[in-house]
Parts: sequence; structure tokens; C-alpha cells
Amino acid sequence: MRFNNIPALKIGNLTISPPIIQGGMGIRVSGASLASAVANTGCAGVIASTGIGYFENYKGGDLVKFNSEALITEIRKARSLTKGIIGVNIMVALSDYEHLVETAVEENVDMIIAGAGLPLDLPRFLNGKDVKLIPIVSSARALQIICKRWQGHFNKLPDAVVVEGVHAGGHLGYSYESVTENTALSVEKIVEEVIIVANSFKPAIPVIAAGGIWDGADIARFLKMGASGVQMATRFVCTDECDVHPNFKQAYLNAKPGDITIIKSPVGLPGRVINNKFVEKIKKGLTMPFKCSYKCLRTCDPEKAPYCIAKVLANSANGLLEESFAFAGSNAVRCDEIISVKALVEKLTEELSAALAGEKVKSRT
Repeated sequence: MRFNNIPALKIGNLTISPPIIQGGMGIRVSGASLASAVANTGCAGVIASTGIGYFENYKGGDLVKFNSEALITEIRKARSLTKGIIGVNIMVALSDYEHLVETAVEENVDMIIAGAGLPLDLPRFLNGKDVKLIPIVSSARALQIICKRWQGHFNKLPDAVVVEGVHAGGHLGYSYESVTENTALSVEKIVEEVIIVANSFKPAIPVIAAGGIWDGADIARFLKMGASGVQMATRFVCTDECDVHPNFKQAYLNAKPGDITIIKSPVGLPGRVINNKFVEKIKKGLTMPFKCSYKCLRTCDPEKAPYCIAKVLANSANGLLEESFAFAGSNAVRCDEIISVKALVEKLTEELSAALAGEKVKSRT
């Protein structure tokens, strides 16, 4: 279903219509099943590389090969299910970040979306390949730093930029205090500031808004501000094709107003989760000492961390919510049904078209 009043998101030679990128959700929440289903609608599907290899079964050996092979398997599975646009989300904080980037490039993914740190050297992995590079930022200054670095060292600018606001799910690029005290800038304000920087380049860098975006009216609001598209993650969890265990989806369906809370993650960032008994325990100081042979995150110190965040998130992906928590955006409590990706995108498209009807979308210069 297509509506003539909805602008496509154009990133180089890629056309994403409707202008929605499905956000990458690790550990194993957004894999080949979800990404391919999203890509089949004309949107961009994204595989999350974090924890993609079943580290619970890791017995030592070549860790780089272990994770790279898991990513290759997932990318090729997605490619077998769609001819649409497939990207990979790769966290800069991952210990094997560079190798995962190299693998994604070798597999000719359409785009790499990189956050959880500034991907200052990302272009050096391209090796002449046409893979779109999209950093995630939470400020205009972060985009300026990336652009200066990429221009100076690689004669390249980002193909697009994702601006992730404070209402996103999972680990957040803000201080714990700014999130809990509600002092962080709104995503709307940050998008406005990032658009000024993005438009200072010719051609302008497409700006993609993310964090707390729920329906077509939300998408329309950002398009009217001058954003080229949006990234949505939480909304795609309660779909038939989402790769995560049904118990994870049920946690979204069961969530009530007031159930979304912020925790201090062992990796030093605030995280937005759905409250449960496990969350209440860790807020009271529960510790779960562990030995780590995997070292998935550069910032994790197993000797000081109260528990293994990777193991907890793997438990949640496997449906063991008594021993874990579900990451979720601020709008997770609005999930009230599980539907197909196709039905969801059709609904969003209809809402977006209605919201834009009779109104001119602010053009990018």
C-alpha cells in the first residue's frame, strides 16, 4: 500500500518507503526473521549484532570467528527471505566491534548503523564497498565531531545520522541523572539542532529521528520538522516475526502505566526496562558474581560488575524473565496486540498519510 503524500527516505542510492528504519535490538531480539519481514514492506530491516553468537555455549577458542560466523549466518538468512534493504546495528562498545564491521562489509549489507560510542574510524573498513554508514548520536556536537573526523581522515561524510532521544529502550546515551530527573533535552530539540548541522553540508545529511516514536502522527511530526525518516524499535517487538521468545513479547503486553523504569546498567549507562521482580532485586543491590570468558563489552569489568548484563539479556531473549528483564522504550505499555509486520507497517502508513494530508512536509535543502 502506497500513499502519494508520503516522502521516501533516500540514503544515497537506497530508497526506503515508507521512511522507517527498524531499530536494531540485541540480544537476539531483532534477527533475520524480523529484519527480512520489515524489509519486505519497503522499510529497512536491521539485524542487531550484539550477542548474536550464543556465548552461553562458547567454550573458548577464536572469539572473533565465533561471532563473525553467527553474524554471517543471520545476514545470509535474511537475504534468503527478502530482496529489500538489510542493515546491521553494531555497537562501538563491543570488544569485537571492528571485526563485526568487517564481516558486515564483506557480506555486502546495505547499511551499518553504529552507536554506543562514536564510530570515529568506521569508514576505514569500507574497502571501496558501497555500504551506507549511519552513526547514532544524541547531540549535534557528536555529529560535528564525527563529520570532522571522517572528512579529515577518510574524505567522507555519514550517509545519514540517527538521532536517538531519551525515550528509547535499552541502554541510553545520557547520564542516569538526566534521564531519571527528566533534564535531558527532548528528541525534538536535539533533532532540530542536528538538522542545522546536517544541512550545513552539500548534499545535506539525512536525519533520522528515534526514541519514543509510536504511530504515524509521531512520524509526521518529525518529517514536518525536517527529518528525513524515523527509526522505530519497540513497536516491532510485538509482531509475529520478531525473533525474541513469546514470553518477552508477553512482558510488553502485560506492562501497565508506571511499569517502565530506569536501571543503572553494569556497563555504566542507564537502561530503560520493564519492571519485574528481578529488576526490584537488582535495584536493592542484588549481585550475581560471574566469571567471564567472553568479554563482549570493552567497558565491562567482571570483577566489579554486579551481574553479567549479557547473560541477563540472553535469559530475556530466551523467555526466562524470572532471571532477567526486558529492555523497552517508553511506549512499550501501549502494546496491546501481536500482529504481523505487514499489518503494522500498513497501519503506520495509513496513519502517516492521514497526518500529512493537506500539509506540506518541510523540504530538505
